Amino acid sequence: MLTTTLSFENLHNHGELFANMLRARRELFIVHNKWDLPEALGMEYDQYDTPASRWVVVHDELGRVLAGNRLTPTTAKCGIYTYMIRDAQLGLLDTIPSHLLYDEAPVSETVWESSRLFVSHDVPAGIRRRVHAQLVSELAKAARNLGARQCLTLLNANWPRWAGRVGVDMTAMGPVMEIDGINNQVVSMNFADNLH
Repeated sequence: MLTTTLSFENLHNHGELFANMLRARRELFIVHNKWDLPEALGMEYDQYDTPASRWVVVHDELGRVLAGNRLTPTTAKCGIYTYMIRDAQLGLLDTIPSHLLYDEAPVSETVWESSRLFVSHDVPAGIRRRVHAQLVSELAKAARNLGARQCLTLLNANWPRWAGRVGVDMTAMGPVMEIDGINNQVVSMNFADNLH
């Protein structure tokens, strides 16, 4: 099992990995979960997949994607969009409630957003926990390398059951909300204590 953090600067070094990650996102979010998201050429994407973002990918030696995640700086701006959680709070996204945070969404060089976190639905149950832990570990490493002290993410509200197992200090940043029949919550992953 390998992990790679992709950016627009290094995509050319990793063959089809970026496209495979977008294909895996489509398979999970559009085909399996039946979410209404943009797609083209068999890949899922949105307005946050820009050169400002990074993508953490867990994959095998052949480039088969097991899990992935996108990191976007909260300082990002592309047209009217910034980052998903803030844009939802501002009422720019009709699929996520605007009351998702207790406070105003932060805009800071030390705060990044973690979004589109997934483990492919066809990853065998016997290695799912290990794949998830590998993804979160690499996400933390990538975030710290980018100077992030904190990452905001919209997660399934069952996060308190597994946060300790993956070794990340997490705090609820908003209420539990039902989205597409699933209870979700914005959570802060704190990396400040781990920065050197």
